[in-house]
Amino acid sequence: MISFDHLPLDKDILKALRELSINYVFQPIFLPDGKTVFAWEALMRPTDMTVTDLIADYMKKDKLHVLEVATFFGAMQAFFLRGYEQKVAINSFPSDCMKQEEADVFLDLFGERIRNRMIIENLEYPYFSAEHWKEKSRSVKYMDNLLAADDFGTGITNLELIELMSPHIVKLDRELISGIDHMSEKQRKVKELVSLFHSKGIQVVAEGIEEKEEFEYLLGLGIDLYQGYYLARPA
Repeated sequence: MISFDHLPLDKDILKALRELSINYVFQPIFLPDGKTVFAWEALMRPTDMTVTDLIADYMKKDKLHVLEVATFFGAMQAFFLRGYEQKVAINSFPSDCMKQEEADVFLDLFGERIRNRMIIENLEYPYFSAEHWKEKSRSVKYMDNLLAADDFGTGITNLELIELMSPHIVKLDRELISGIDHMSEKQRKVKELVSLFHSKGIQVVAEGIEEKEEFEYLLGLGIDLYQGYYLARPA
């Protein structure tokens, strides 16, 4: 289980972090060969409930900031303990970001080890804060890291928001990917999106790939990166 006891954070946030009982699993994001890992996505796993229930509970209590801080510190601890060599993708709420004093502790703790190693994935809920996105963008640029828009096709993320965010990576949601090998409307839409994002210099991830046929069809579209149970489950 992840521990936060050693962190020199404000006593209130530290107390809130100590109330969490969480671990992390990692799911790889692959290059087109389906074997070479580009990055590992860190996924929170509470020990006493589902992650969906945990987030819903903390949203109700207006305490999502606690989960935001826990994700950054907890996921990075777990990532380095595993000794991965590639990048790490960390989920971040679009309505929140770490406070400056928390970010300072994070940089002091992990330092140059995180330069050019992190992908900050902006989730599709609960709402988008331009102010917090600008702060994340500033921090990411400072450390030569990447920003990603997660779950495009569901939630709040749309083309207008992509223009505002200017992410390095867009992840296409499972809703767009499922059955794409035999569904012409999804084929047309994903082709258009890949062409549009590539024209803006944005890399595209197809996530939620569960079938061989989906993967093989997506390869033909020139998608940059691939993720899903067909290739590897979180572990």
